[in-house]
Amino acid sequence: MNPSPHKFEDLSPTGDFANGESLTVEQAIANLESADLGLRFYAAWWLGRFRIGEAAAITGLIKALEDEADRTPEGGYPLRRNAARALGKLGDRQAVSPLIGCLDCSDFYVREAAAQSLEMLGDPVCIPALIKLLQVGLQGGQLISHPDLSQPYDAILEALGTLRATEFIPLVKPFLEHPIELVQYAAARAMYQLTQEPVYGERLVQALAGEKLQLRRAVLADLGAIGYLPAADAIAQTLAENSLKLISLKGLLEHQVNHITPSTLSEGAIKVINLMDSLL
Repeated sequence: MNPSPHKFEDLSPTGDFANGESLTVEQAIANLESADLGLRFYAAWWLGRFRIGEAAAITGLIKALEDEADRTPEGGYPLRRNAARALGKLGDRQAVSPLIGCLDCSDFYVREAAAQSLEMLGDPVCIPALIKLLQVGLQGGQLISHPDLSQPYDAILEALGTLRATEFIPLVKPFLEHPIELVQYAAARAMYQLTQEPVYGERLVQALAGEKLQLRRAVLADLGAIGYLPAADAIAQTLAENSLKLISLKGLLEHQVNHITPSTLSEGAIKVINLMDSLL
């Protein structure tokens, strides 16, 4: 069975491995070739976590995207997942083509990690491959009749929004009605990025009042990502952790700062700063 899409699958190590102090860069790179699958899994996570962008690390992580040894009983590829996530964090566009290849992997979470990392890398060459996956959930330009959980639609939609794939708005819009709420929110996020129409930002603001904390957390991330300034007050008042509200407001502030001259702050930026101060 394919899992339902979500934002928060956690493959980070725990226990003694989690402190990040047990490896050197050289050891981590070498461990990508270890016979011990646990060491390989941890090394991939560690290289991404600590942003180790050395050429040997990039090469090793790209090679790990084709690993066949680390398999779960259900057929998943944990090492590939960690390697795909790490490559997005490292920002080297050598990884774009291999990550596009990962969109064909049988593991749902590898496809999800690849889509997320391709969004981070920001190369529009991946758009056709993302659209191919998005179209799995469509028939005749509309959502297929039964709920489709086979693809990481939220990650795909977010990537298409960030990559400004405006020519594919008609394929993104139907996902506003997807039965999975996270996919609806990802579609609203993407539609705002592609059109700048406030109706899509307001849909996310309304979702901040939802009953489920996990969904409110996701919407905070979406609003921060699109920098939707009218959401500032609602973000500050959301029933969620202050740390997450601050991250969301920081996203709004960055969007404001990026659109003004260095010597001035807009009224919107000042408002967001004051809201952030109130949460500290």
